[in-house]
Amino acid sequence: MKHFKTISELHEIQGYPQPENPLLGLKRLKKTANPLNVSEISYDFYFICLKKLKKGNIWYGKTKYDPDQGFMYFMKPNQIISLHDVILKDKGFSIEIHEDFLMGHPLFTEIKKYDFFDYETREALHLSPREEKIMWSLFNKMEAEYGNNPDEFSKSIILSHLDSILKYAQRFYKRQFIDRKPLSGITITKFNEIFNEYFVKGDMAGKGLPTVNYIASQLNLSPKYLSDLLKQETGKTALELIHLYIVSEAKNMLVEGKQSISEIAYQLGFENPPYFSRMFKKEVGVSPKEFKNHFLN
Repeated sequence: MKHFKTISELHEIQGYPQPENPLLGLKRLKKTANPLNVSEISYDFYFICLKKLKKGNIWYGKTKYDPDQGFMYFMKPNQIISLHDVILKDKGFSIEIHEDFLMGHPLFTEIKKYDFFDYETREALHLSPREEKIMWSLFNKMEAEYGNNPDEFSKSIILSHLDSILKYAQRFYKRQFIDRKPLSGITITKFNEIFNEYFVKGDMAGKGLPTVNYIASQLNLSPKYLSDLLKQETGKTALELIHLYIVSEAKNMLVEGKQSISEIAYQLGFENPPYFSRMFKKEVGVSPKEFKNHFLN
């Protein structure tokens, strides 16, 4: 695996001019004639890229990209990407930002709050032509300021355009969740199927509660992307749905009255019965004991 510690090193390897600022790189990507193949690469800096593919695959996780549409991906430091027989169909751009460049600006903190940097390189942002035009407009403004003689306002202006790119990306991801509703509409069904299988096999008692990470891996999604899809579809996150599933099973077992509350807690994967009772009361409004007594009486 090739890991780039500096933006200058990346530009040199790719044959681009050295960046004006070693902590910030802006590149216009050219069409390519020969296939690009890179096994695995990662960076010490944030990496934002807009591309169009003529052919090949970019393994930014396991998403398959529509070669007729532009797409963007957002990588935080130390994430991994690979290229397989990639030929770029049209121009694109990339932005490389070292965290040190953000120091003293609200983006130093804000950039960490954008979930799409945590999609574990599995879900790119697909852009409509109108959305792509907006992103290009903001990049052009960044580039124009980047090329000017720097002064006390330069950094603030550049980062204001970057901030707009991130905010638009958040809006466009929201649109993507909505557009994918016929596809994501089955997410909750698959989510429940995986949970049911886990429960029926008795894995809860032996392995504990299934985590969001586990269910996401079964669906070939990142945990945050899964939660965002489920939130869009059901109004609840993956963790909230896990708790609801557990509560539903717990209610049924309590009403049956065959097991003690501690036995139910252990069967549902809780190592600590008091923790189960606290979670149950938080979701239901009464303790497991109060719920059980109400139905048995």
